[in-house]
Amino acid sequence: MSASKLNISPWFRYRRGGVAVAIAVTNLAGNDGFLCGGRMFTASEVGVICEVAASCGGSSRKELANTISELLGWRRANGWLKEPECLQLLERLEGQGVLALPAKRRTRPAGPVTSIPCTEAGQAGAPLSGPLEAFAAVSVERVTSAGARQRFRELAGRHHPLGYKVPFGAHLEYLVWIQRPELAVAGCLRFSSAAWRIQAPDHWTGWDDVTRARHLQQVVNDSRFLLLPWVRIQNLASATLAQAMRCLPGDWRAQYGVTPPLAETFVDAARYSGACYPPRRDARERLRGDKQP
Repeated sequence: MSASKLNISPWFRYRRGGVAVAIAVTNLAGNDGFLCGGRMFTASEVGVICEVAASCGGSSRKELANTISELLGWRRANGWLKEPECLQLLERLEGQGVLALPAKRRTRPAGPVTSIPCTEAGQAGAPLSGPLEAFAAVSVERVTSAGARQRFRELAGRHHPLGYKVPFGAHLEYLVWIQRPELAVAGCLRFSSAAWRIQAPDHWTGWDDVTRARHLQQVVNDSRFLLLPWVRIQNLASATLAQAMRCLPGDWRAQYGVTPPLAETFVDAARYSGACYPPRRDARERLRGDKQP
C-alpha cells in the first residue's frame, strides 16, 4: 500500500525528553485502529507504545517488545508474551514513521537464515525402499533437546527444497523414526502458526476479519515436511502424517494452551502430487476427533 493511500487517525500526544510531541497514528485499516498480528490496536494503545519506546531509549528491541506486550496484555493462551509479534508491530510502526526504535544489536547474522550443521548425521544413508511393514513401527517424536534441534536444522537445511529458516512465532518440530532394520531417522516435520491471510484457506473457512482474529490461533500450518531423499518406503508419508495428527493436538495444547482443531498444508504442485494427504479441499486436514469450523 502506498503512502498516498494511507488514512490518518486522530492525533495524540506523548512526551519525549520532557517535551510534549504530537504525532498521528498511521492507519492501515480505516479509522478503527492499527491492525497487526490479528489484533487491532487503538490510537490510544499506539500512543502508549510510542511513549514506552521514547522513554526506554537504552533498552533493546526485544526488551521493548516484552515490556509493551506485558503492558498491553498481549499474550498467548498459555500466558507467554507475544514477543515476535510485538517486534513485528514495532517495526511496522517505525516503517510508517510513527516511532523510532533503537538500533538492532547484532548477536547473529541478520534475517531468518541460520548456520546449517554439516555432520555425518545429515549424510545420505543406504537406500531404503519397500513396503512400510518391513520398517515399522513408525514414530514421530517431538524435538526438545539441543541435539535433536541441531539434527532437525541440519536435515531441513540440507535436504528440504525450502531449506531451514528460523521459525517465527509458535511452532513445534518433530523427527520421524523407523524401527527396522535398525532405528533410524527417516524425516522431519514442523508445525507453525498459520499465516494471517491466504486466499485459498480464507475462501474455504469463509471467515471474515473478526472471525479470523478470534480463531486463527487455533489453526496450525505444516510448514516443513521432509522424508529424506534416500528413503523410498511405500506409504511412509501417510503413516507419518497420521502419527503427527495424533501427537499434535496434545503437544500444541501443552506448549501453547490451545488445542488446534484444524491443520493446513500447502503443496508445491510443480514438485509433488500431494497424494499422501486425505482428499480435503485446499489441501486442508481435520485433526482426528475434532469438528470442522
